[in-house]
Amino acid sequence: MKKRLLVVVDYQKDFVDGTLGFSGAESLEKPILKRIETYLATGDEVIYTLDTHLNNYLETTEGKHLPVEHCILETEGHGLYGGLKEALKEKKGFLKYTFGSMALGRYLEENHFDEIEFCGLVSNICVLSNMVIAKAASPESTIFVSRKLTGSFDELMQEKAFDILKNLHMQVI
Repeated sequence: MKKRLLVVVDYQKDFVDGTLGFSGAESLEKPILKRIETYLATGDEVIYTLDTHLNNYLETTEGKHLPVEHCILETEGHGLYGGLKEALKEKKGFLKYTFGSMALGRYLEENHFDEIEFCGLVSNICVLSNMVIAKAASPESTIFVSRKLTGSFDELMQEKAFDILKNLHMQVI
């Protein structure tokens, strides 16, 4: 039997209806919740990441390039959006202070999974970054993302990201 993992990336209030929210992000909630339920029902693992910034965000490299405070630790915008807060409350989470999580990569190196599925936000930034880390940490795993379970404020960049992922031997379904 294949060992599978679902990674929910940054499905946080600030990316859905907060400071960096965008049209369509909220519509991912129910499909992501359904995917979580499917993984849990089959005994597979579900983990998540949280984009995390501190009060000095605007002074950081990212803050200088994207001067919009978001996902500040211990604020409402930092929290998981909607029903995901309850669905993931007992699951392993990774705070990440930049686009990709090295802690996630270490976790994947230490725990073998045959399949690793990604979903969440934003497809062409944090989802892409964490999928690349996953590929480096677990090169023989099948790594994929569903178009129906991720989104971006920039559809053109999302398509480019999907092309990059395919070129790196990951799947976009």
